[in-house]
Amino acid sequence: MNAENRIAATPPGVRLARFDDLTEGAARNFVLQMKAGRFHGFVVRRADRIYGYVDRCPHAGLPLAQQLDRYLTPDGSLILCSWHGALFAPEDGRCVGGPCHGAALSSWPVTLVDGWIVTA
Repeated sequence: MNAENRIAATPPGVRLARFDDLTEGAARNFVLQMKAGRFHGFVVRRADRIYGYVDRCPHAGLPLAQQLDRYLTPDGSLILCSWHGALFAPEDGRCVGGPCHGAALSSWPVTLVDGWIVTA
């Protein structure tokens, strides 16, 4: 599938996973097939909060992880682009190191509803 078939937003109300299935300090990839194409995103869990991002590095336009669900640094403190080493803050997606200075990840609105991670 080429980049033209990747879409950057999802409709609200799509159940992604149970909150408890995403362990603390972990990230998980989600691919949603829609009529217009595929959406690629990921969710990071920090304590009782979740943060969602479109899976695309602002520096090179590539997906961040080269291996499934490997979005975080080894200590789990930052989001890592495995292609060029760019580092992002999990709480707001802003670049804190590497070749993307001044850029940020595109937010993917997600929320918690009755123990589920759901698109918002």
